[in-house]
This record gives sequence, structure tokens and C-alpha cells, in this order.
Amino acid sequence: MSLSNYLNESTISLNLDAETSTEVIRHLGEKLFDAGLVKDSFIDAAINRELTFPTGLSLDGDINVAIPHTDVIHVQQSGMAMAILTKPVIFQNMEDPSEAVSVGIVFLMALDQPHAQIEMLQEIAEVLQDQTILQRLMKVKDIQDVINAFVEIKK
Repeated sequence: MSLSNYLNESTISLNLDAETSTEVIRHLGEKLFDAGLVKDSFIDAAINRELTFPTGLSLDGDINVAIPHTDVIHVQQSGMAMAILTKPVIFQNMEDPSEAVSVGIVFLMALDQPHAQIEMLQEIAEVLQDQTILQRLMKVKDIQDVINAFVEIKK
């Protein structure tokens, strides 16, 4: 399943101006909650999980990402929220939690099946391997451009 199947216009934020990783997760979690995809416990659970198991990914280019998520018990229906930030926000590195990662794109996963996490991470990994795709996402003008970019990746 393509990332475009998990995203919808109501769960994408362009030019999000945030100061902290917690602020980004809270903002995206509210989008997922408003779309009816997650329970009211999701946001706090995702924030708390990020403190213990950070999700910042340092990539080999100018744009780094974070992929926060939490347990399936907080999810009603699988989906994903995404933010393209106006300025980088610090997340801790998933490989070395003592290291800060300056993140420009955040994918907040909400999965209702435990095995779905691996599939979703593989889909995201496809995107992350190509800095030109990430650079394209950083320049999109509207939400439909984001969805179109993910549809084109699968072609």
C-alpha cells in the first residue's frame, strides 16, 4: 500500500511553524484525532513514546525526518499525518538518542495493526532514500502536490 493511501488532505500540514518536537507531534496528532483516526489518548502516548524511543533520522542530505508513532491501542483506523516545517525542529536521533537531529519533515504514523508498522516504515524508507523527492516535498505549494508526489513514487 502506498503512503498516498494513508494520507489525506486533512492530515497534511504545509509550512508548519513549530518550536519543539512535542509541538509538532501534538499538532499532527490533533489532525489525526479530528479525522477520527485515533483515540484521545494517542497524542500523549506518541509524545511519551518519543521521549523513550526517539524517531529522528539523520539522512545523507540537507533534509532530515522524524517518524513518531505509538501503540495500536491508541488507534481507531490506520492513517498518517505529515508536516513540512518552515524551519527545522530538533528530534533526538533514533540510532543515538544523545544526538540531536534537525528535522524538516515529520511523518506521524497511526497504525491499527502491529505488523503494519514494518510495511509503513518500508514505504517511508523508499521516500527517504531519494533526496530529490524530499527536496521536492520541501518546495510543494499545496497539499495536493504532496499527495501527487507520493502517488508518482509508486509508478
